[in-house]
Amino acid sequence: MSTVETLHTAETPRLDPVALPLTGSRLIEASAGTGKTFTIALLYLRLVLGPRDEADAASFPRPLTPPEILVVTFTNAATQELRDRIRARLVEAAEAFQPDAVSGQAPDDAPDLFPSETGDLFAEPAVDNSTPVDNPAADDAGPQDPLLALRNSYPRESWPTCARRLRLAAEWMDEAAVSTIHSWCHRMLREHAFDSGSLFALEMALDQSEMDLEIARDYWRSFYYDLAPEALEIVARYWTTPDALNDTAARLRTHTAALPAAPPPAEALDNYREQRAKALTALKAPWPAWLDELEQLLEQANGRKAFDARKLNAKSRANWLAALRDWASDPELAWPALTDAAWKRLTPEGLAEIWKEDPAPHLPALEALAELPEKLAELPDPFADLLAHAVHWMAARRETVQRRRAELGPDDLLHRLDAAFAGEAGETLAARIREQFPVALVDEFQDTDPVQYRLFDRVYALEDNRDDSAVLLIGDPKQAIYAFRGADIHTYLQARRDTAGRHVTLGTNFRSATPMVEAVNRVFAHAEANNEAGAFLFRQRQSESLDQSASGIKHKAHGAQEARHNEGLGELSSTAQRSDSSAQPFSQGFSNPVPFTPVEANGRKDSLTRQGATQPALTLWHLAADETLSKGAYLHELAGRCATEMAALLREGQAGQTGFLKEGELRPLAPSDLAVLVNNAGEARAIRSALLERGIRSVYLSDKEGVFETEAAAELEVWLAACAAPDDERCLRAALATPSLGLSLAELDALNGGPQQDELAWEARVMQFRDYHRQWQRRGVLPMLHRLLADFAVPGRLLAVPEGERRLTDLLHLGELLQEASAEIDGEHALLRFLAESRAHPQAQSDSHRLRLESDADLVQVVTIHKSKGLEYPLVFLPFIAAFRPVKQGDLPLRWHDDDGHLRLSLAADEATLARADHERLGEDLRKLYVALTRARHATWLGLAPLEAMERSAVGHLIKGSAALSPDDLRPALEALARGDGEQASDEATVRVQDAPEADATPVHLATETEALGEARAPTRAIREHWWIASYSALRAGATPKDESDTAGVEAEPAPEPTTADEATAMEVIDEPFDAGAATVSEGSLHRFPRGPSAGTFLHGLLEWAGEEGFAKVTEDAALRADTLARRANRRGWEGQIAALEQWLPELLTTPLPVPNSGDSEAAPLRLDALDGYRVELEFWFAAHRVGTRRLDELVSEYTLGGRKRPALEPDTLNGMLKGFIDLVVEHQGRFYVLDWKSNHLGADDAAYTEAAMAQAVLDKRYDVQYCLYLLALHRLLEARLPDYDIERHLGGALYVFLRGTRAPSRGVHAERPPSELILALDALFRAAEEDAA
Repeated sequence: MSTVETLHTAETPRLDPVALPLTGSRLIEASAGTGKTFTIALLYLRLVLGPRDEADAASFPRPLTPPEILVVTFTNAATQELRDRIRARLVEAAEAFQPDAVSGQAPDDAPDLFPSETGDLFAEPAVDNSTPVDNPAADDAGPQDPLLALRNSYPRESWPTCARRLRLAAEWMDEAAVSTIHSWCHRMLREHAFDSGSLFALEMALDQSEMDLEIARDYWRSFYYDLAPEALEIVARYWTTPDALNDTAARLRTHTAALPAAPPPAEALDNYREQRAKALTALKAPWPAWLDELEQLLEQANGRKAFDARKLNAKSRANWLAALRDWASDPELAWPALTDAAWKRLTPEGLAEIWKEDPAPHLPALEALAELPEKLAELPDPFADLLAHAVHWMAARRETVQRRRAELGPDDLLHRLDAAFAGEAGETLAARIREQFPVALVDEFQDTDPVQYRLFDRVYALEDNRDDSAVLLIGDPKQAIYAFRGADIHTYLQARRDTAGRHVTLGTNFRSATPMVEAVNRVFAHAEANNEAGAFLFRQRQSESLDQSASGIKHKAHGAQEARHNEGLGELSSTAQRSDSSAQPFSQGFSNPVPFTPVEANGRKDSLTRQGATQPALTLWHLAADETLSKGAYLHELAGRCATEMAALLREGQAGQTGFLKEGELRPLAPSDLAVLVNNAGEARAIRSALLERGIRSVYLSDKEGVFETEAAAELEVWLAACAAPDDERCLRAALATPSLGLSLAELDALNGGPQQDELAWEARVMQFRDYHRQWQRRGVLPMLHRLLADFAVPGRLLAVPEGERRLTDLLHLGELLQEASAEIDGEHALLRFLAESRAHPQAQSDSHRLRLESDADLVQVVTIHKSKGLEYPLVFLPFIAAFRPVKQGDLPLRWHDDDGHLRLSLAADEATLARADHERLGEDLRKLYVALTRARHATWLGLAPLEAMERSAVGHLIKGSAALSPDDLRPALEALARGDGEQASDEATVRVQDAPEADATPVHLATETEALGEARAPTRAIREHWWIASYSALRAGATPKDESDTAGVEAEPAPEPTTADEATAMEVIDEPFDAGAATVSEGSLHRFPRGPSAGTFLHGLLEWAGEEGFAKVTEDAALRADTLARRANRRGWEGQIAALEQWLPELLTTPLPVPNSGDSEAAPLRLDALDGYRVELEFWFAAHRVGTRRLDELVSEYTLGGRKRPALEPDTLNGMLKGFIDLVVEHQGRFYVLDWKSNHLGADDAAYTEAAMAQAVLDKRYDVQYCLYLLALHRLLEARLPDYDIERHLGGALYVFLRGTRAPSRGVHAERPPSELILALDALFRAAEEDAA
């Protein structure tokens, strides 16, 4: 037998973790569930402990400390878990090495088993992988805990020293070298900056998406801006924006070196046009003659009626031949303008269908037209050159930018360290790192890539098998499923060749029950035995593999090393060889670097029982069909049937009929015991929808799904746009229309604009979103979002609907991410841009942006197969396991490996490349299938149905290899797989074939869902003082004056308070009735001016402008007045009101307005244009500490308007600050007055604006409270500012000007001067409150 054949057919030894040599390079193959972490922890203990004695050649020559042992894994989560597990093992091992850990005078050779102290040491059954389970001697003696075997291998007198060494190592674990490979490379570049040629202050940037986008835009500007329009049209076929170019280039960024050099775009496009023109010319050259021949044939045949003229009439013939002649004569036209019917008919087969004579014609034109689409598709294409040039240029620019920024991305760190090893100081750098880390343990090594492997090989020289260092590679090639992340199983195979003769395997499964392990062994042994390529497509004939393996056989002293290794391991197991030797037609003359070797089962203490019977470990559901099913039909059918079976299991679990039996007690099956493994989000949606129809809730876990890709992100972007610009009607209406806010169609219709719009409701929404804007500015986006969700009752609404909990979780997650981002982003619009870009490029986001679990409740788990790796579940369902996606021509770039195992990229797809790439896809799908089948502890269900080309799927290959699987062949093939070695099917069979259950949508009423939730508990006292900012608009009127329910402690929920004068005006007039039928044209007065809040804010704003410009100036400057009125009116669509406003405004400014009498004399009227001193929109604040509104109301009602009856204020307590904006404060003849503009509509003409009518309006609206508070504010201001202030002499009173009645005899003025006793009483009321607060 040849050396190569011996190498690949020899049985791989089982790992003995106590005896494994810890020098040189070794490969540990750990099948699923065989205790990989267990092994790493025990080997770490051995490295810390050092040699047992001077003769110990298996241990590392000296004890090592945690900083000297490099442990590498591939995710941050795995790093932290591994660090914690090793620390715990060190502590527990230190206790085991204590001399008093073993009782009494037990002899040295007695078995020192104390499971109470160390039985849970590794959280896995204590089974020694080095001893075959079927060894009777081993069974009689019982398994020995490997930790005890390790301890007993050290002299008893050294145990205290070992215990101390282990304790110190545990305390040192914070400095342990346990990290991802990217973090390790980052550290090496910084710590060895001189040798690596790196910067000392090098930063690792996890997200460089912005930098990559900017580089893509630079490239676009540099090479595409100057192209001619014709050239740009060609570029636009592939990319229309720099962002699209960046997305395509990103897939090749780590493989730049594999791409050929390419000319710049302008040159590439010129070459393309030249080559295309030549190819088209050559292709079209014979066509004119062919068409003449074809036309003559058809006309002659038509004359003798040689074909069915109904299917090839004269018009069609003329049009089709004309289109072909136009194409043949136009050098630029690529495709002839033919209909689908023409492409079908003008071929040998098409004419044969309608030809009546025999034989049918076979002209060159017909043959050529049948082949023309394929020929045209093969025309030169500039895509490969354009993309290759862009990738090379962007990679070079990226390196320049990164050096300038002193930062590198994760993958760049690997390439930079690799380049450093290849440099002049490479050997020195490798020696320094090897001295720093004499030993390396690389976890999940099957997920490595060529660059990562090259780094370890540079340091530890794996093929040389150095005796001054050690590198242990731990992985399972059968679980290499991350090619989309760059992992390369061929790199693992290279490491396997480099460590030939130094391989060990973990051979006992601790995860699954014995029947489950046997079932997986059976199906993969079936595939291994019945497929020439083996279960995982790596078996080759010896003649094919000799050359490929030659490089892996040149190992120094290979035979001697293997002999020493086997001597240390003791007797080898030959289980796999025995189990399938009779069924191995490919055992001789073949090599297989990735064989399937059955593992032993340690078994579990619990077992699955269903209605008192044993459930088969592997159930193959067969869905019978006469024809192959489409993928959509397959997903629909199996989703419903799988959900039906899961519902039946849950009903049985509730009834106590199905569950897990352990030590005589049955734990009923719960939803969390069920997991459904899927390939993608589409499959997840199908099964989750089917489960939901049956009342079963589920959660979805995926490595690829990000929160920025959800519908919640789209909704949140709309909400934030409205909150950032509450006055933008379009944004606000879009936000209000989103489903989660829950507004009804009637409510939305009332806010939709037009003459039927409810102005009051619209103004209220505007004010609401203005308040959100203020909260966003003051408190941040997350508190604002919480307030919005509460105001619209979003949580309660979402939790009451299917998938609502998912959306609510996403909304809260997004809020947290935006709050975090706002710390580095300035302004609302910048945060909105961040959200929009995150949604546009979700693949660029970090791990924190992955979807969170929406609940920790007892739910079914729907998990992608990639995400499930490393996890385990009691029961697993694979309803869509037969679905697959073959590699297509559009999946560029295509990744494949040549015969030497080197990665190749293709930017153009031919049949051979497609076939090779699809073959590798099938190989990875088979490994995904292995991962999926090894997740279950007790049982797995597979959903199978006849699909198109099912033999190209992983499960099809497993069933029947590359042989075609017709609908009739599927069931017999499944039965053959289930029977195994001639076994007859039975109820106790490990693998069973069943008809797929019939779909039944009857819901499951889970006990947890029938328990009604109680009412939410409400606090009976305020958690903190009810402190708020109030204004006049917060004082609500309408209560009965002697309401018996009034209590002094009543506190109302504070409404949003105005922050500007405009907001104060809007809130004051928000209740004004809206007059949709108001005249569009007013005739010289404001009686026919529009009514409602919009009109009120318009008139207030106009008078505010006049006051700021100067009343006298506005009166005199007609041009200024006309321009301003026109602009403001046009903005509102009130062009017809301009004439009335131009007449009304100067009249108001020059009209004498009556002022209140002072009591001793009649005051002269005031004119606005004659005022010398006034203040527009005077803002005031003063404290209010537990001021009761009822007492305030009593004082105002007693002293104003003769004590007339009026609506009482609702009971409330003002506690905090009172604020307001006074429209106008004026000084007139030594007295100070408060003026307030009122746009109330009291009637159709001037007669409606009598003093009595205006007084009644003041009472109804409780303007009396308003002007009393305004006068109190003015009193306090004057008291503080005027040295000789006297309330009787200086405080004049209030003028409330009803703007529509300025032509009435009353001038539209309600004037009142409340008695000084009232003002002083109010002052005392608020001062008493301030003193109480002090």
